[in-house]
Amino acid sequence: MKQLLDTVWQRRGTSWIWDEEARNQVCVAREVWSLRQFVQAVGKWPEDLPSNGNNTLVVAGLEGGLDLLTPEDAETWLGDSMKQATLSFQDAYDGQAALIFWLPSGQGRIKFHPATDSVEWRCAAPHSDRLLAFGRILWGEANEYPQEILLREGSKPAGLFHLRIT
Repeated sequence: MKQLLDTVWQRRGTSWIWDEEARNQVCVAREVWSLRQFVQAVGKWPEDLPSNGNNTLVVAGLEGGLDLLTPEDAETWLGDSMKQATLSFQDAYDGQAALIFWLPSGQGRIKFHPATDSVEWRCAAPHSDRLLAFGRILWGEANEYPQEILLREGSKPAGLFHLRIT
């Protein structure tokens, strides 16, 4: 998987971050939207985004939403509702804004497969033995993306970045 040292993820595309330092680079806690606010904004996006000089929207709650559902329902919800909301955001800002999903436990839940560049999400108990095909569901396994976000050379990944989901 390609690695990204650039800060483009703070201004463009869609990211899933789990590193607190990375999140703090783009917003303060009061600027983070709930998943509910995000879903309610579909089709009526604000002119000004709350973070990073009106360039960024940070959303918390995706992992909680996934955890409340069975793996089958989570896959459907992620592929239908969440993907459509993400596409709506991209279209509304013509790709000129960043959508960041804050996943505090993402580092332990995202599973990379280096041989195929596929990305999976480990479900929560009682389904912790199951994996969702996160990459296939959200970006169709487009192998040029996602990229691992690195905050500095040699650091552990802080998240994943995808420039444009189709």
